[in-house]
Amino acid sequence: MKPQHPNADVRMQGFAVRSTVEEALSWLASALPQFKNLPTEATPLADAARRVLASDVTSPVNVPQFVRAMMDGFALQAAATHGASTYNRLELRIVGDCFPGQPFAGSVGAGEAVRVMTGAPLPGGADAVLPVESTECEGQQLWALGEVPPGKHVGTVGEDIALGELLLCSGRVLRPQDVGVLSSIGRAEVPVVRPPRVSILLTGNELLPAGTEPTGCHIADANGPMLVALAERDGGVVVRQQIVPDDRSAILAALREEADVVLVSGGSSVGQEDHVPTLLAEHGELAIHGIAMRPSSPMGLGRLDDRLVFLLPGNPVSCLCGYDFFAGRAIRALAGRSLAWPYRQRTAVLTRKLVSTVGRVDYVRVKLARDQCEPLAISGSSILSSTTRADGFVIVPADSEGHPAAAEVDVFLYDESIGA
Repeated sequence: MKPQHPNADVRMQGFAVRSTVEEALSWLASALPQFKNLPTEATPLADAARRVLASDVTSPVNVPQFVRAMMDGFALQAAATHGASTYNRLELRIVGDCFPGQPFAGSVGAGEAVRVMTGAPLPGGADAVLPVESTECEGQQLWALGEVPPGKHVGTVGEDIALGELLLCSGRVLRPQDVGVLSSIGRAEVPVVRPPRVSILLTGNELLPAGTEPTGCHIADANGPMLVALAERDGGVVVRQQIVPDDRSAILAALREEADVVLVSGGSSVGQEDHVPTLLAEHGELAIHGIAMRPSSPMGLGRLDDRLVFLLPGNPVSCLCGYDFFAGRAIRALAGRSLAWPYRQRTAVLTRKLVSTVGRVDYVRVKLARDQCEPLAISGSSILSSTTRADGFVIVPADSEGHPAAAEVDVFLYDESIGA
C-alpha cells in the first residue's frame, strides 16, 4: 500500500503539517518536465499570433528577391548626375515608367532615366534612384538638380531577410510582427505547441451555474468564469467547466476526464464533504496539501494518471491566489510561455504598517494612489470584490514580519501585461 500524505484526510480534523511555498514550487518544478512534451500542431498564419512556435523557422527565400527602388523618383546611372545641382542642371531623357509589380521592359542607358515608384524593381542598367524632389521635368525631358552615388535609394536582394537565415526560434510567443515576417517568406501555416487542455471542476452542492441569480442558501459560481479567463490568459484551452456535486464517485469520474491540467475549486479543506484530497491520494498522488500562505492555505498539488491536478480553495480570493502561485505557472510552462507572473510591477510606498507572520507567505491586496499604496485586507478570503477594488497585490515573503509604514514595496498590478 502506497504511503499516504499526512494531510490526505483532514476532514473535521485540521492540517497536521504545512508545506512551504518553496517546497510546493520545487515539487511542481520536478513534476513539470514529464508533462511538457505536448504534441505540436499546424495553425493557419491568421491564427498564429500569441501561439508558441514549436520549431525553428529559417527562410526559404530572399526578401526581397529583386533589386528595388526605395524612393519615388527616377532610376538612372549614378554617373549621369555627377556635378548636378540647382545651379548646374543636367539634362536626361525619360524613356519609360516602372511601378511595383510592373517592371520596365527595357534597359537604362547613359543619359536616360525611368520614372520609378517606391518598391518597384530597379530597371536594368540603372544603379541609383534620384528622388523626385531633386528633379524638374517637362514632358520626356528631365533635369537632375542633385547628385546620387551608385546604390543610393536602392534595396538589394535579401536586404530584409536572407535565404537560409534563422528567423524565429522554437519557444517564441509569436507577436503580430512575427506573423507578418512569416507571411513575407510564404508561410501559410506555422508549427505551434498545442495549448494545454484545462478542465475546471467546481465542487459544492450549494453552487448555482455562473451568472445565475443567487437564491436561498445557494450561491452563484464565481470561480468558474474567473478560472476560465485566467487559464486562457496563460495559454491554456478550457475543454470543460462543470459543477460537480459533493459525491466521491462523481468527483473521481470528473477528475479522470481527458485533460492535461485539472483545476478543482473547493473541496480541499476540512469540511465533511471535502473529498478531493482523499480521492487524489487514493487514485493518484497527493504531493502537497496545506501550504504556509495566506490566503490559499488549503491549496493542494498532485497528479492523476497523465494530468496535473491543482486543488484550489473554494473561497474566491484564495482560489485566485492559489491559481496565480501554482496552477498558472504550470499552464504557462506547458504552453511554452515564461514562468514569470504575467503582471506588470511597480514600486510604491506603504501608507500604513503591513503586519505578517514569519514562516508564512502573505498575498495582500492594495489600492494605489500615485506612488503610494494602501493595504485593503490581509484576511477575508471570501471577499472577491476586494480584488476588484484593489489595483494590485504585494507578496510578503515567509522570512518577513511585514513592512513598516513608508516602506517601499513591489506591487503586482492586476492590469496584466500582454505576452510572456
